[in-house]
Amino acid sequence: MRSVRTRRGLIAVVALLATAAAPAPKPESGGVDARTADYVFSYSWPAQVEAIPALRAHLAADQAEQKRTLAGEAAEARRAAAADPDLRFVPYTLEVEWQVVTDLPGWLSLSQRNSHFEGGAHPNSGFDSRVWDRKAGRALAPMDLFVSAKALDDALRGPFCDSLDRERAVRRGEPVNRASGDDFDACIAPSEQTLILGSTDRKHFNRIGILVSPYAAGPYAEGSYDITVPVTPAVLQAVKPEFRATFGP
Repeated sequence: MRSVRTRRGLIAVVALLATAAAPAPKPESGGVDARTADYVFSYSWPAQVEAIPALRAHLAADQAEQKRTLAGEAAEARRAAAADPDLRFVPYTLEVEWQVVTDLPGWLSLSQRNSHFEGGAHPNSGFDSRVWDRKAGRALAPMDLFVSAKALDDALRGPFCDSLDRERAVRRGEPVNRASGDDFDACIAPSEQTLILGSTDRKHFNRIGILVSPYAAGPYAEGSYDITVPVTPAVLQAVKPEFRATFGP
């Protein structure tokens, strides 16, 4: 009888140790999906965001605001269509997806891609970005880490526009003439696009991505552009002093 009790006791101890040694479940991604007669809405973020309550709350507030705006605009469009026989209402659509650009010891860099349709000829798309300062517990726009838009443009414009022109030439099948007077040939300001901060060493921000939405650098058919440039000494000079240790070549 004692041997049976002993075996049972050992089994219980082993089960308890196995439970204690088991890793905690990893956070899952978060967000919401909603579908009504007026609209289709989805908004998501990765597990890294779900693991930071304050950042999750920040994006959840943005999610609620965007859903509220979409619902109001779609309802207004439905009422307008009901009052005008020449109008046809099509449910609105908004899809927002946040992704991790890089996860550093003190920072989490995120990019957002969104697609929206409001009954026009085609859907439209765009971008957004944030960096989460783990020490301060706050979300910042990447531009907040730089002295000014002008300082950043002065440091980035040359390499950015050269890379953009090479990509535009590939898509168009001919070189880009910046002196043509056509807005779609112009060298646009990097600071007016969506900036994302990346890293190859997982220690510093040493890459800057510039996400260019359709129509900003070319016709809709060309789509968006994703240009990456390195952090150079000139770029470092454009970073606010308190953040320079976060950046590196």
